[in-house]
Amino acid sequence: SVVPARAGPSAGADGPSSSEAPRASALAASALSRRVFVSRVAGGTAAAVALGTTGWGTYGVLRGPRVKRLTVPLARLPRSAHGFRIAVVSDIHLGPVLGRDFARTVVDTINSTQPDMIAVVGDLVDGSVKNLGPAAAPLAGLESRLGTYFVTGNHEYFSGAAQWLDEVRTLGMRPLENARTELPYFDLAGVNDFQGESEGQGPDFGKALGDRDPARACVLMAHQPVQVHEAVHYSVDLQLSGHTHGGQLWPGNLIARAANPTVAGLDRYGDTQLYVSRGAGAWGPPTRVWAPSDITVIELASRQA
Repeated sequence: SVVPARAGPSAGADGPSSSEAPRASALAASALSRRVFVSRVAGGTAAAVALGTTGWGTYGVLRGPRVKRLTVPLARLPRSAHGFRIAVVSDIHLGPVLGRDFARTVVDTINSTQPDMIAVVGDLVDGSVKNLGPAAAPLAGLESRLGTYFVTGNHEYFSGAAQWLDEVRTLGMRPLENARTELPYFDLAGVNDFQGESEGQGPDFGKALGDRDPARACVLMAHQPVQVHEAVHYSVDLQLSGHTHGGQLWPGNLIARAANPTVAGLDRYGDTQLYVSRGAGAWGPPTRVWAPSDITVIELASRQA
């Protein structure tokens, strides 16, 4: 007799049927397409956010600094000086981008605060007097009751410090080159920037502070915050600094934090208070991210008031 052949295993039991294979391929292609779409949307969103943040940061620089106000009590300040206002401006960085109009904006902003005194704490320029003298000319319009004082920053020594010291005098500022003046209510001192050591004109705290009357309050202008350690040694009440730009933008914020004891704002080291301005301008790209430019009006407070 003839024995019927045994039927083999069906396709559905051990693998996809001929109709299911194209469906699986379509699902895989759809999933890949979704991943590509999500990736592109995320990348585009990140680029748009970065572009928007940079654009806003550039607008903030070109618009000019905003005024920040701060009250700082000084233990040795006499009652008669309570409420004395110092306009602190640093890191204006006049140059090819931030020129004469920017200088005029800075002047108008400072004058609007009606300060008793103005402290220009270094890094005024990025270029020679020959190239930037006209851009700096509006600074002659700075107005305050007791005048404008200036100390060098590191960028002055890249730009011809001796010529700029002469130029700021013609603009009505008084440079404090490792020197001190006795104002009616407190001593105001200034020291050169560290970069001046390359020209034999580095900071000399002993010359600026060594023989002062310790009963009087003392405010020190020093471009770099790290100079506060010497200020503590000489019993300075308040140091005014700049240099850091508040970090300005990545990776400058990381470098600023690594190199400076304080990046922005008011801090205390022993009996010395340190105030660090974020600066009025910008260096390199004219933009700031999460570090807005400022001019700070510090109102001194007497603890005897």
